[in-house]
Amino acid sequence: MEEKDLQSVEYFVKREVLDELCLDEVAQKETWSTKLTLGDQVKEPLRCSVPRLKHILLTWVPVLSWLPRYSIRENALGDLISGCSVGIMHLPQGMAYALLASLRPVYGLYTSLFPVLVYFIFGTSRHISIGTFAVISIMVGSVTERLAPDSNFIVNGTNGTETVDIDKRDAYRVQVACSLTVLTGIFQILLGVVRFGFVVTYLSEPLIRGYTTGSACHVCVSQLKYLFGITPSRFTGPLSLIYTVLDICSLLPQTQVPELVVSLVALAVLIVVKEINDCYRQKLPLPIPIELVVIAATIITHFCELPSKYNIDVVGEIPSGLKAPRAPDTTFFSGVIGDAFAVAIVGFAINISLSKTFGLKYGYKVDSNQELVALGLSNTIGGFFHCYSVTSSLSRSLVQESTGGKTQVAGVISSIIVLITVLKIGPLFEDLPKAVLSTIVFVNLKGMFKQFMDVSLLWKTNKVDLLVWLVTFISTIVLNLDLGLAVSVAFSMLTFIFRTQLPRYSILGNLPGTELYLDTDTYKEAKEIPGIKIFRSSATIYYTNAEMFLEVLQEKTGIEIGKLLSAKKKRDAKQKRRQEKEKKKTKKEAKKQSLSCTFSLKESQMNIETVSERTKGERNGNSVDFSMTETATDGLHKGQMNLAYEPDITMSDSDSATGSDHITEFSRHGDEEKKRACKSGTHSIILDISTTSFVDTVTVKTLKNVCVSCVVEQLEAADFFSASIPKSRLFITVHDAVLYIRKKQWKAYFVLVGHHQYLSHF
Repeated sequence: MEEKDLQSVEYFVKREVLDELCLDEVAQKETWSTKLTLGDQVKEPLRCSVPRLKHILLTWVPVLSWLPRYSIRENALGDLISGCSVGIMHLPQGMAYALLASLRPVYGLYTSLFPVLVYFIFGTSRHISIGTFAVISIMVGSVTERLAPDSNFIVNGTNGTETVDIDKRDAYRVQVACSLTVLTGIFQILLGVVRFGFVVTYLSEPLIRGYTTGSACHVCVSQLKYLFGITPSRFTGPLSLIYTVLDICSLLPQTQVPELVVSLVALAVLIVVKEINDCYRQKLPLPIPIELVVIAATIITHFCELPSKYNIDVVGEIPSGLKAPRAPDTTFFSGVIGDAFAVAIVGFAINISLSKTFGLKYGYKVDSNQELVALGLSNTIGGFFHCYSVTSSLSRSLVQESTGGKTQVAGVISSIIVLITVLKIGPLFEDLPKAVLSTIVFVNLKGMFKQFMDVSLLWKTNKVDLLVWLVTFISTIVLNLDLGLAVSVAFSMLTFIFRTQLPRYSILGNLPGTELYLDTDTYKEAKEIPGIKIFRSSATIYYTNAEMFLEVLQEKTGIEIGKLLSAKKKRDAKQKRRQEKEKKKTKKEAKKQSLSCTFSLKESQMNIETVSERTKGERNGNSVDFSMTETATDGLHKGQMNLAYEPDITMSDSDSATGSDHITEFSRHGDEEKKRACKSGTHSIILDISTTSFVDTVTVKTLKNVCVSCVVEQLEAADFFSASIPKSRLFITVHDAVLYIRKKQWKAYFVLVGHHQYLSHF
């Protein structure tokens, strides 16, 4: 019914054909500038007042703006329930992800505590859960293992055997991780202060999803050693993941069966309960906190004495209480600067994508620059308290939202639960098997592995994005996380460049009975207007694609611009020689009559003025490019067309016709060029460049050779408009330009269609 109503709706518009000059007059275009001068722009941030100080304070410390208006009745219960749920998830995930970072589990608990409190003060998203995350943890782990490998801490044992000094190695890795985290935070703060939050827009969604999927594979492989109870060798650099997988396969005969049994049982329980939560999430008041399986696993392991009987690898010592803050070792900065920048960008990309998603869903604004600052402060301050890099977690954020969380207060409540665990309950988890923690990591990777379904979707929708996804995934797998990210970003930028260099060019035709102009290759009913070619470019024209634009234009219209220009140059050269000859003749006559009487001298001066006027008139005539004429049998554009281009010496912007003497003159010395230049019946060309958002000098030169609002100003600044290319030939729509051409049926034109439409005759 709605479709029928829509088809019956019609509208009629009656107005004059508008060019740019008429539009400026009708719409009363502003001729003054409202922009601040450079001096005012410098002074503005330096001005100080009480309202401005309050605005700055509320912008940089968002908690001061929303916490005083916090509604206990509406938000307290939901924040309490979601905070408890997320806090319970923080415990096993924090310990498990710490193993990914090659740190002891207790540092994962620290990371789930301090950064969350910092984000509560400075963050703008109400629903995300800051803390440990698998991708960031594996990136940190690659740095800690590279700078603190086991081989650097080998000591001689009591029986002459070599062993690794675990305590010294772990302490050194904590220093590396904290230094990396502080430097990551500094990068994020600096980017946020200079309002560089838009940088994440260069990381497209296919790139981020391909990268996180590749990172999930790294995470999965890193946890296989706990699953099978084996100790593979440590590999670094490109192909390290492949080498690790091959080494694990070679060690499978040495699998510890008790470890494998514990892993499979825990994995089965986790998968079943997770699926129940997913299937009945609408009916369950709260999701089943399956992460509490760690409690059951710890109790069973402790009372069954599994570590001593079956050599089960457990978490080990978890000290009670909090450690005193410590400044990071800045000597590590030079060695981790590249890794820190990569962690900063990836962490922010993941964080802002989740924040924007929840912000759009619940109708509140998320400031990308403030998010950079908040995340940077969380990392910087957390680095002093023995934390490693953080970002938001998808699984915890979804739980926080689904259980009724309304504000950042839920994060504070989850931090309280983690704090109680660190202070009092932590030592109870010392007998927790690492295999159980690894299964928790495996189960939480489910969402990332679902991203493999992007391949089939992108194959149907956008193959360029599919290529970006595949290149990102493969480079992350093959080249490791740091180099893989660099290659992915570079390739993504290349696809953008190639898209602008290889846009789609099309010839448009009119849909009968409408003012619509559509691609004739796509729409069968779109018909070309006889004698008029409407040429469209799908991308901005600038220096990288200007040459291709000109080549395709000539190919599709059948007009060779180069030969037109060549003919014009020959004509100009001939007229210049004629003018020089006239000048020499005038000077010679003036010299002969220099000794004559005053009357003769005056007569000579009058002759000179007459010649000068004639020369001036010829020069003014040369300001017009080329024109096409046709022999009309009835004055209505019927009859045989003359495909020659001619100099329209007497033509102005008025409707005056070209004299026959000029046609004869041009045909006498330009006939050959005319026949070569135009091989079709086209007498006018419309260039639809409505997608152009800016122009450069190469674009201006290209358009000058072939012959939007902000582009109009750029064209004016570049002296594009002149006597031969007047601004009165700039039209507001393609249809205006077509109507103008049809009215001037005896002339030939180039028409430029942008945000306004430009028309210029040959």
